[in-house]
Amino acid sequence: MQASLPWIEVCENAPYFAAESGNSWMPIGQNDAITWPELRGLYKRRNVAKAEAYLKTLSDHGITCLRLMLEYSQKSHRDFDRPAGCFRPEMVQLWDDLFALCEKNGLRILLTPFDTYWMWVKWKHHPYNEKNGGPCPDRSALLLSRGTREAMKQRLCFACERWGSSGALFAWDLWNEIHPSYAEDSAECFESFIAELSDCVRNREKELYGRSHLQTVSVFGPHMLLDNRIPNSVFRHPSLDFASTHFYEEGTIDDPKDTVAPALSTGKLMRQALAEVHDCRPFMDSEHGPIHTYKDHHKTLPEPFDDEYFRHIQWAHFCAGGAGGGMRWPNRNPHSLTRGMRKAQQSLARFAPLIDWTDFRRRNWNDEVNVCPPEVKPVACGDSRQALVWLIRTDRIRGDGMVRRDVKPVPSTLSLPLLEPGAYAITAWDTREGQVIAEYSVNLCACATHIGPVPVAADVALAVRRNS
Repeated sequence: MQASLPWIEVCENAPYFAAESGNSWMPIGQNDAITWPELRGLYKRRNVAKAEAYLKTLSDHGITCLRLMLEYSQKSHRDFDRPAGCFRPEMVQLWDDLFALCEKNGLRILLTPFDTYWMWVKWKHHPYNEKNGGPCPDRSALLLSRGTREAMKQRLCFACERWGSSGALFAWDLWNEIHPSYAEDSAECFESFIAELSDCVRNREKELYGRSHLQTVSVFGPHMLLDNRIPNSVFRHPSLDFASTHFYEEGTIDDPKDTVAPALSTGKLMRQALAEVHDCRPFMDSEHGPIHTYKDHHKTLPEPFDDEYFRHIQWAHFCAGGAGGGMRWPNRNPHSLTRGMRKAQQSLARFAPLIDWTDFRRRNWNDEVNVCPPEVKPVACGDSRQALVWLIRTDRIRGDGMVRRDVKPVPSTLSLPLLEPGAYAITAWDTREGQVIAEYSVNLCACATHIGPVPVAADVALAVRRNS
């Protein structure tokens, strides 16, 4: 495959991403799947035009990245190899087409080699099962079995050789939601398992292309506490380039009753995650959504509510210091994001150029930013010269859980004490409409760090940048 998109790298001086050309790059997107409505037509080329139109629509909305699984084993005809090690031509063709279409439309893929959820649930039918001629005696030994590790590396090497030259490959998520269940209820092997897969991919790519794509490993956030070795493997493993977890906090994000609590929880989870990252690697939530509402209660959230829930979480993730707005798992019937969610992603894409990402050494400032009145809550991050702030009202939640917008804006004053003295340009952004509300110029000094009053009717995002 002939590469056209530049490869993505980690910024030299900031925990964000940039293209090899030097331009900043922000992962704005969501989880998708080859069996869901928009992409299923790629299988056996049944409807390539529909998939291409979908990808073009994403690109037109400023979306830059899709998280995808190489196989989606809910049904056996989407297994990547069957039997193990024999890669199915129709699946290879699907991915040939998908990478070409992403190249054409300027989209990139965060690629994970296994759909581990359905692999576990449908283990009876999976080609890696020893009973089906595969290398693994039991799903509880997936990370431990030597034969299974070799089969995993064979799959990864095939993908490196087939699509690794493409700039449409953003990064590898080497294992989706790593969990002790895959290793006889222990995380002891996580460090060595990650290192082995990472070395395999990196070495093969360097042999072929003289460089390698970025790497991460994801984890189901609520299970991080099962073993104190998990955070070290996910956040600080020396083989990985950036960290990623899945924000499925119980009772807020996974089963929302309003659109404010999940966003504030996202801000809290972001602060906790960034505290676990001890170097300058980026962090992003690569899966979130109302999974308990959808999977266990068998309910799809009302579209207006879900749009606002999505938008609030996106801005909380972004302004708390995450790379991009987080990556929603649709958890809708069908598994598709709404027009309102696309509009929210487009708003974020338009806002992003207001910050110099390649020189933004942010820290989370949720607790350092003081806001008056107290019913306006901040989610924020910054360094000595730039800051991002998202302000959300908590006192005007309707009976249906959404925030009222038909109220008089409350004048809000905020203090940003960690910015160095100087002249700053501040842009206030309407997150729903995707446009500038107001622009301010302020001079901050050691004895005067306050900004405002900023009128807040429902929510507003602020980009703060020191004048050159």
